[in-house]
Amino acid sequence: MPPILSVALLSPPYSNLSYAAPAFLPEDAWQVGMRCVVPLGRGAMLRVGVVMDAAAAPPPEGVVLKEALLPLERTPLLTGDYLEMVRQLAVRHLATPGEILGSLLPAGLRTSRVRLRWFGEGRPRTLPLKAVTGMEQGERLLFGEAWRDGRVDVLDAGFDGEVQELCMLAQDPPWPVRPSAKRQMEILEYLLENGIVSRKTLLAQLGSAAGTALNVLSERGLVRIGPSEEIGGSCPAPEAVDVAGDPVVSGTAPFRLSGPQQAAVDGFVEALDSAFPETRLLYGITGSGKTAVYLELAVQTLQRGRSAMLLAPEVALACKLERAVRAHVDGAECFFFHGYQSPSERERTFRTLAERTTPCVIVGTRSALFLPVPALGAIVLDEEHDASFKQDEGLVYQAKEVAHFRMQQVGGVLVLGSATPDVKTFHAARQGLIPVARLGERVGGGTLPEVKLVDIKGLSPSDGLLAPESLAALKETVARGEQAVILLNRRGYAPLMYCLDCGTVARCPHCEIGLTYHKGRERLICHYCGYSTPYPVTCSACKGLNYLPMGEGTEKLEEGLVHLLPPGTKVLRLDRDSTRRPGRMEAILDAFSREEAQVLVGTQMLSKGHHFPNVTLALVADGDLGLNMPDYRAAERTFQLLVQASGRAGRGEKAGTVLIQTRDPAHYCWDFVRTADYEGFFDEEIRRRERRRYPPFVKLALVRASFPMDWEPGMGWVESLTTLARDKGRQFGVTVLGHTPSPLPLLRGRKRFQWALKGQEWTGIRRLFHELRMAAPRDGKLRLGLDIDPVNMM
Repeated sequence: MPPILSVALLSPPYSNLSYAAPAFLPEDAWQVGMRCVVPLGRGAMLRVGVVMDAAAAPPPEGVVLKEALLPLERTPLLTGDYLEMVRQLAVRHLATPGEILGSLLPAGLRTSRVRLRWFGEGRPRTLPLKAVTGMEQGERLLFGEAWRDGRVDVLDAGFDGEVQELCMLAQDPPWPVRPSAKRQMEILEYLLENGIVSRKTLLAQLGSAAGTALNVLSERGLVRIGPSEEIGGSCPAPEAVDVAGDPVVSGTAPFRLSGPQQAAVDGFVEALDSAFPETRLLYGITGSGKTAVYLELAVQTLQRGRSAMLLAPEVALACKLERAVRAHVDGAECFFFHGYQSPSERERTFRTLAERTTPCVIVGTRSALFLPVPALGAIVLDEEHDASFKQDEGLVYQAKEVAHFRMQQVGGVLVLGSATPDVKTFHAARQGLIPVARLGERVGGGTLPEVKLVDIKGLSPSDGLLAPESLAALKETVARGEQAVILLNRRGYAPLMYCLDCGTVARCPHCEIGLTYHKGRERLICHYCGYSTPYPVTCSACKGLNYLPMGEGTEKLEEGLVHLLPPGTKVLRLDRDSTRRPGRMEAILDAFSREEAQVLVGTQMLSKGHHFPNVTLALVADGDLGLNMPDYRAAERTFQLLVQASGRAGRGEKAGTVLIQTRDPAHYCWDFVRTADYEGFFDEEIRRRERRRYPPFVKLALVRASFPMDWEPGMGWVESLTTLARDKGRQFGVTVLGHTPSPLPLLRGRKRFQWALKGQEWTGIRRLFHELRMAAPRDGKLRLGLDIDPVNMM
């Protein structure tokens, strides 16, 4: 009897299905972890799956299994450890392994659009997969012999010019395009929102008629078109590489660790050598040289024949880490991976690592965690407190938990680094569950900057965003030839557009949220669903055109500073809008580090990891943003953001100053921000959480429900699910709070509600969600999602 294969499909319906191994191939051609092609449905559609078990249980008597068609590789793409990680994620998310693999594997590894090259007698033949299904028995046997002898190659779908050619913006807005050239503007806006895309994707989204306009934009130099090798996701090489927080380290010169740095490395290496999985916390103030510790740990890991993975929450910080690795880790092959790279580049990296047997260094963002790394020994999560390590769309996961699991599998060491650790992480450290290495001094003997609060309760909108005290300090800093950074965590020109004729605020038609004015793009944009419309626009209520921009974003602040500061002062802006084009983020940071500008305005992107020795003033334009959000972590996030932002000042020989503008100077958070007293803040915050039963003293999850705004049965279903949730909550030991409207009650045309679930064990919470999902209608109108340990309560 042929082997029975259990195959996880990588596309809908994502099922685990059983197939019989075909007789024309040897039994050892099928191995766990291989991709394979199998027929699905009566029409024998071909689907790609992964072999989860090559010796599955036989079917019930009388059931005849379909035969699998063909494996897509001769050695498994995925290891047993990788598949076990997939199974655990599937259990956690109440999903199938196919759903998990469909989210993790690059698109090119999930397609059945491949061809076969058969080197038989006579001239080699190139066949589509479908040809195998139509072969007569004799021809199949010959084909099987050729496969066994290595005379059949699996080829990709072949060169598709429109897939291989990538398109990217070559110029930031505003663009020199006539308003009547709507097709050109549509292409430019699409590329601005979506980054690098293939010509095929762009034409599929905008229509084949966009091809002519795309060629015109390319000829005018507004769009760049080229192969993936030229337009990719690598970091530009800097003139010199500084290890973040280590002003004594530059270029490729060897560096010497301080006593505390060496002690931290020694502790991590000891854990690595123990062969038992360990999690360690590297708790170091801003500028204390955590990056140098990461690099030395990578060196030590490689010397032991194991791979190291260094992850950052943002691409800019990951680029900085990659540069540091290439400059200071001699002889190491370094792979860079993040979600903004082209699909072909991500697939190439995945395949290369799957085939690799020698150790290497991987640098990237959270998605790099799912690479098939050979002999993984150490994972570092820099700025481990950052919310970007949690993915809350699609496959929801917390990078710390995945990293912890991977180190448990291989007996490796996980290092969590931060100046302001996650409260739950530090609580675990206080409980003795996570050993702590401390870096309490800045490298080079620098001191933390002086922090002052600026009360702006009396500041009116007509006065502008900056108080007189703040503006005076900024002018003095520029006059001394020093630099300043200004944090405003609100992008765009104005967050609200107010109709002066009727008093209506311009709102998103899909979310009922105020549209943000982006002056450079001349558009009103919803920052939640992406809806945009050209500006000027008529008022939806009175059809007037008389709008007043209200509030101030980074774009308006940048514009205003040019007129407020001495002539010749150059101001740069670092936010999502100014860094959409590949390479722009690095160009802005490099220009500021070379002191080509005196002031850098930005969102939280500039708050951490960057080392500018000549910055002596850090100014937080609105410290209250986020402090009063409907989120139990609001104070923690504000403290972390502002301490990290404060750390940008005074990192060189000159002393630094931090000014934080606030309308609530009595808030308990400020006492600890002023002295960068993380442990004092932690003690106060943990006391409040224990009293209110929030993590880490309870397990917390959110169940989110949404339905179309015009679907009348929606509220009835939500109310019935609330009744069920409370009943099952008593049964499973789970406290159910809600339903309540989500803080964003309408998003993308769907009404949103949520329940907060609190319990002592995750099992009860998952069982409750399973009951809700089974009771919900199956027509797709009502969507239910479970977010375990949410970092975004919106």
